[in-house]
Amino acid sequence: MQIQKTISPVDGRIYVERPLASSAEIAWALNAAVKAQAEWAGVPLDQRAAALSRFVDAFVAKRDAIAEELTWQMGRPIRYTPGEVRGFEERARTMIALAPEALADIAVGEKAGFRRFIRRAPLGVVLVVAPWNYPYLTAVNAVVPALMAGNCVLLKHAAQTPLCAERFAEAAREAGLPKGLLQALHMSHEAVAALIGMPEIAHVCFTGSVPGGEAMERAAAGRFIGVGLELGGKDPGYVRADADIAHAVENLVDGAFFNSGQSCCGIERIYVHEKLYDEFVERAVMLTRSYLLDDPTRPETTLGPMVRTAAADLVRGHIDEAVAHGAIALLSEKSFPRSQAGTPYLAPQILVEVDHTMKVMREESFGPVVGIMKVAGDEEALKLMNDSAFGLTAAIWTSDAEAAIALGDRLQTGTVFMNRCDYLDPELAWTGVKHSGRGATLSKVGYEHLTRPKSFHLRTTL
Repeated sequence: MQIQKTISPVDGRIYVERPLASSAEIAWALNAAVKAQAEWAGVPLDQRAAALSRFVDAFVAKRDAIAEELTWQMGRPIRYTPGEVRGFEERARTMIALAPEALADIAVGEKAGFRRFIRRAPLGVVLVVAPWNYPYLTAVNAVVPALMAGNCVLLKHAAQTPLCAERFAEAAREAGLPKGLLQALHMSHEAVAALIGMPEIAHVCFTGSVPGGEAMERAAAGRFIGVGLELGGKDPGYVRADADIAHAVENLVDGAFFNSGQSCCGIERIYVHEKLYDEFVERAVMLTRSYLLDDPTRPETTLGPMVRTAAADLVRGHIDEAVAHGAIALLSEKSFPRSQAGTPYLAPQILVEVDHTMKVMREESFGPVVGIMKVAGDEEALKLMNDSAFGLTAAIWTSDAEAAIALGDRLQTGTVFMNRCDYLDPELAWTGVKHSGRGATLSKVGYEHLTRPKSFHLRTTL
């Protein structure tokens, strides 16, 4: 029996251990899922909505315990982890509310002697593979709409956050969802790949790294099934000359350092118009110095450890490489006494005199570091924002909405923000381009990827 051990970044101790599912257990779960889905697909939509509303109620009722577990599993400060439960509820209830319209038959117009329409049919068994950084917010994007659409779900969370998958399954049981409809499995990477290759799996929703996405595609090769991929980003922010600088600083610093920078849509590079550059940098440094890096179980802590020491070391490497090539680091680790080499505790860092030859401006750092560059105007900013292998979000700070839309039309990204960043609106499609992935979750569009169109062509007059 293989045992999965979760090491807490808070103190380096084993927080939870779980046996990995055997081949027989996975086969049993898959068989139960197929049976449950066949029955669930016939349940009227309003009854599915009622059942999933109970599921959300059951989950939210455990908010305090869920928040505490999340802090210990991945290190986000306890003052912020309850926000993930609130976000889970917002997205879940929004997707339930959108379902009747999203799943309604599509009329194609009158034709004498015929009745014609397109129906949204469920896919079957959907495998959801969720990450550790926002384990509930990423999973709910797929789990709730998949179930509302008449599918069943097998849920596998990252080894760092195994209790999150169990919380989903627990809420499903308490809500009275049919047995087998939503199941949590702890599996090795090899077992996941083998499962994707099984004929019963109809769709895969994966959130994680680019190498992880590549592994998903390899596992599904030749299966002709959908593989939804959300693979992260190197998301830029641009501060135009007409921006409200105080608002821009507050938003962008938070967007860069919230969750210790461990967000797929967090701000990793900033371009500031030359007229505002000096003031922006000064204000950003001052605000960042107010962060408290410490034990995330303490309510006053605003910056917790990274998920593991290796992740912190990667960021340290990006900072060191940039400084070696001429970048200037504006924050001293002495201002953050808990920051220490050989641990996941890492001080936030702002770099200037950076350029796109440096890893910190091109590769995903996924940590508390951001580079800031001065630009002459929109064209230079646009060129730099698009100069990336990623394309998840881009954020523009300006008082001119039409200018933001015009720039947005030319940005190679899935979402364009104005005067905000690092946020998902559940009524808008969440999607990326280039190495940020493919497919979409959330909104009515998200339902299109969890169903298949089925045309009905009925001749009524002979």
